[in-house]
Amino acid sequence: MSQDLGIVDGLAQLTFLVQGALAKRAAAHDLSMTQVRLLGVLRDRRPGVNQLAALLELDKSSITGLVDRASARGLVTRVPSERDRRAVEVVLTDRGRALAEEVERDFGADVAVLVSGLTDPEQRRLSALASRVIETSPA
Repeated sequence: MSQDLGIVDGLAQLTFLVQGALAKRAAAHDLSMTQVRLLGVLRDRRPGVNQLAALLELDKSSITGLVDRASARGLVTRVPSERDRRAVEVVLTDRGRALAEEVERDFGADVAVLVSGLTDPEQRRLSALASRVIETSPA
């Protein structure tokens, strides 16, 4: 068995590995990490600008620029809100959805390589523990 790095170093180094893999996938598609996060958030929801700002932990002016740049690339569009005609929601275009799916698939393959040294039960346990940390995090 390898050396136990401890919870702080282990999680920090694991974060660096995962972020590095995602950054490579983002760069391969000329996307920033924030743009990748935007595509990921929009896969299963239609947030308004304020909700999007909260989800991505950015201020509203940063969201406006982010959405403008993604819109210029044909990845997202603004549509009138079905709940409030004065508001808009940000949604993926077909091109944006296809790119989000491609990045997700390729990143999934990268993660599979990262955890390939673990047995299937260990991978399931790691997934369960990571999910629990996220669910119980006060942040």
